[in-house]
Amino acid sequence: MNKKSKSIPKEVQEAVQEEVHRFNQKNSGREDCYYEVRFRGKHCYLDRSDFGRLGPICRLTYKGAVDDWDFSIFKWSSERYDPEEWMFPGSELVDGTVKGAMRAGLEAYPV
Repeated sequence: MNKKSKSIPKEVQEAVQEEVHRFNQKNSGREDCYYEVRFRGKHCYLDRSDFGRLGPICRLTYKGAVDDWDFSIFKWSSERYDPEEWMFPGSELVDGTVKGAMRAGLEAYPV
């Protein structure tokens, strides 16, 4: 039997968008540097706009709760998301939350 991936519920997507908005207001301090979020199936992608250039930072995989996500950093060397990579600055900030992922992204890819 082939199970289809579970999509992220609308209310979780809205909660994530609000969390990203709050994080941007509190942590960026700049209008030209901020996170953007997009959803596809069971994945939440966190991209960051740095001085007008939008680039991937990480991918979160929905596990059924708004504060429990699997994390994959985007590796520019392979241009892929890597769930096995944990040797990067900020990896200790990854705690299953969207906020932890954004904090880790700021360490891994500083503005």
